[in-house]
Amino acid sequence: MNATLDFAVLGNSVGHWLAAAALAAACAVVLAVALRVVRVRVTAWAASTAGRLDDAVAHLLNATQPWFVAAVALLAGAQALALTPAGSSLLARALALAVILQAGVWLNAGIRGWLEGYVAHRRQADATSATTATILGFVARVVLWSLVLLMVLDNLGFDVTALVASLGIGGIAVALATQNILGDVFASLAIALDKPVVIGDFVILGEVMGTVERVGLKTTHLRSLSGELIVLPNSDLLSSRIRNYKRMFERRVLFKFGVTYQTPPGTLQRIPGIVRDLVEGQALARFDRAHFATFGDSALEFEVVYFVRDPDYNRYMDVQQQINFGLIAALDEAGVEFAYPTRTIHIATSAAAP
Repeated sequence: MNATLDFAVLGNSVGHWLAAAALAAACAVVLAVALRVVRVRVTAWAASTAGRLDDAVAHLLNATQPWFVAAVALLAGAQALALTPAGSSLLARALALAVILQAGVWLNAGIRGWLEGYVAHRRQADATSATTATILGFVARVVLWSLVLLMVLDNLGFDVTALVASLGIGGIAVALATQNILGDVFASLAIALDKPVVIGDFVILGEVMGTVERVGLKTTHLRSLSGELIVLPNSDLLSSRIRNYKRMFERRVLFKFGVTYQTPPGTLQRIPGIVRDLVEGQALARFDRAHFATFGDSALEFEVVYFVRDPDYNRYMDVQQQINFGLIAALDEAGVEFAYPTRTIHIATSAAAP
């Protein structure tokens, strides 16, 4: 038995190899149990608080990969072995790769966890910040993984300086080949910084209208009034004239109506005051003017302008409906008839011959 344990394999006895394996296994079990306990407690703590930092920490712990635990356990087990310089260098390089990749995973999970909490918290209070954070979060992850890739290549012995220089030359060709895509990417950054639209805005772009549901890296998603999803490139959005109704503080309303030519002059003079009282009777309405505007073909036409102190379209229609109901009742009480298209034909007859 002792002879078997003393048998040398790759410069170490079988006993040393068994000891290294036992140490690695024990280390792996201890790390896995400790990580699970800490993960459960931190996740419960994050769920019970309103802060976003603890949510990011919980995401970070949940992103710890099994292969990273295995790499740390193998390093611990290797302490029981006598490794050659080449073996030690290979082990150190492998551990460095594991640490770099795991650090990238941790930071990516932390950014994603913080971003999800921030967007969920700010979506209702400040949709502008939520839109900006979503795009900048994506940019941060792209930068993060670019750095991770460069560090991995450097650890593997590649000349990173020469690689970056060659990528710069190749990047010009790629940019020319993908200029439409890059145009949408830069447009998304312009949307994030200039904020012509944010999540939740109701906008009209030419013949397209809908509520902004998502501003992505390449496209913007609108939910139309009829329910379908409209996807348009970010560059198209920025090149369009945007009518943003969500940012309208009050709505200007102009409507007209006509009464018959048989209406007495004194009654006509009372109509603007009647309309004014009706508009001012609405809590959300601010009266501007009411005038006898013009002589129409078949009606004496009045023009009314008022403002609704709420940008919501349904509220505006509720106010207009109440004004219409009141106008019908008030004019009926005053004995005034609404005009409708009519035409009077006068027939001239010649005098009878003697």
